[in-house]
Amino acid sequence: MASDGFVSVRASLPALPLPPNNKRPEITTNRLLLRPLQPNDLDALHVLRTQPDVMKWTTAGCIDESIEKTKSKLDPYLPPNDIETANFAICLKDTGELIGIGGCHLYPGSHGWPEIGYILRQETWGQGFGTEFLSAWLRFWSELPRLERQVRVEKEMVIGEGNVDEHLIALTEASNSASQKVLLKSGFQRFREFTQVEDTKTVDLVAFRFLPSKK
Repeated sequence: MASDGFVSVRASLPALPLPPNNKRPEITTNRLLLRPLQPNDLDALHVLRTQPDVMKWTTAGCIDESIEKTKSKLDPYLPPNDIETANFAICLKDTGELIGIGGCHLYPGSHGWPEIGYILRQETWGQGFGTEFLSAWLRFWSELPRLERQVRVEKEMVIGEGNVDEHLIALTEASNSASQKVLLKSGFQRFREFTQVEDTKTVDLVAFRFLPSKK
């Protein structure tokens, strides 16, 4: 193991660059439409990112103070940056209204693996939309073309050594039981608890992993 806590492993991972927004399919479920994000999603995303109870679970921990701040969070998922991420707009199928955003927002995350996350407008909580979104998005992710390559990953974030299974990571705050239930329902495994210092605060986190090859 390297002195920085990382190890080199080989795994079959989605090929980079990822499909750009204009090459991605629209995905429908019973109630949802998942589609590529667009510049005109800015206002709806700002509504989402100014809901305090939503944002308290994010890395930011607080609402966006301006539309410019929201734009800085949308731009990484628009061309030309879309080939490095796989985030989708989560919309109601019947109306097209954007109620959330979710997908792979870091590839790689700080731990070395792709990382998934999502947020939904507070008024939609408790209705099963998180599970419905994740089930559909995970099918999309699992069907992407893959290449075997060497990656450096945090030792505590991998099963085995040498040739290993691809990991998709999700991190939640330890007190966010609702999101943890959604992850477990969607096939993720809870596997690690740790404390992380973010700016001036200490956060207790729980790591979950999804193994696409075992789906």
